[in-house]
Amino acid sequence: MWIWEQGEWPNFTWSEADISPILRQAHFNQGLLLGKVKAQNNNEQQVSLDTLLANIVYSSAIEDEKLNAFSIRSSLANKLGISEEKPYPTSEKTDGLAEIMLDAITNLDDELTLERILNWHTLLFPEGYTLFNPVQGGVLRGDTPMQVVSGRLDRPTVHFEAPPRHVLDNELTAFITWFNQSKTNNILDPLIRAAITHLWFVTLHPLDDGNGRITRLLTDLALAQAENQSIRFYAMSVSILARRKGYYEILEQTQKGETDITAWLTWFFDTLNHTLLSTLQDIEQTVLKTNYWLRIDQTQLTAEQVKVINRLLDGDFDQGINSSQYQKVAKVSKATATRHLNTLIELGCLNKTGAGGRSTRYLINYI
Repeated sequence: MWIWEQGEWPNFTWSEADISPILRQAHFNQGLLLGKVKAQNNNEQQVSLDTLLANIVYSSAIEDEKLNAFSIRSSLANKLGISEEKPYPTSEKTDGLAEIMLDAITNLDDELTLERILNWHTLLFPEGYTLFNPVQGGVLRGDTPMQVVSGRLDRPTVHFEAPPRHVLDNELTAFITWFNQSKTNNILDPLIRAAITHLWFVTLHPLDDGNGRITRLLTDLALAQAENQSIRFYAMSVSILARRKGYYEILEQTQKGETDITAWLTWFFDTLNHTLLSTLQDIEQTVLKTNYWLRIDQTQLTAEQVKVINRLLDGDFDQGINSSQYQKVAKVSKATATRHLNTLIELGCLNKTGAGGRSTRYLINYI
């Protein structure tokens, strides 16, 4: 029996004892992230633009669709009112992707409706976009059973089967009603609500294509409603893509199980925490880099020296850089590399390590 065939469906249950520690950590990391972003007092619009771009590109990559990131970035910038030095040509597709992403994280007070979901789908699949495998945007799937299969055509393995078409309308109504009503449910933790949103909608699989991307949009909407701000500064789709194999495995496992979704919630919050911690690490690295350059007089450095230092600050050389690597990165001769490195040590930009010779490496001097 699939999960939607269980008698308790869709009354999900879970073990509070099992998920409470990881859920508390997620709430803590969310608050920490928002505090770090605010403390930076940086260009929040620019950070938000980068995050939204990552969410769109990586969410599509999970479904093996490659998008033009430059075009999407320009579409997002236009809708956010951000000026770009070198705007890239946009398209109906990229403008649509930008529109649905912004709708999901900004129009938090708007009720979720089937029309809103189908509008997202229309923008996801504009007319004529997929010439070889046309998908009609804005309509629910037909009567053909919705199955996810693999293996030989004569002996397929069915990983998942969605509810049949004749019950889909009622199932969607129940989901949408729950989504709207649960927003103000003080008993249900808002992050648990986001995880249930993801699982419930992907289980219904109401569309011919794009179910995963619409599911992740709804998840972003639920997360945005839960916290109101920091969703703009992290992209959960990045971590889902990095864990794609585990993502499909836990979804399949949950589809074949009962309505106790403890395992799914654990995976979801672990992935959310991974996303938040990665973003916090990126912020720490940015702060470290900014503070480093505040104490260095760049007028004393060549363009090649600045380039190499930035590569080191970005973590491209975890063990430090040697003279040979410096030559390749800076595109200079061996003698010039030696002279540059000695100057950087004298100026306090780098530290020299190793016994000498080929084992000598140069590391960032943060002091």
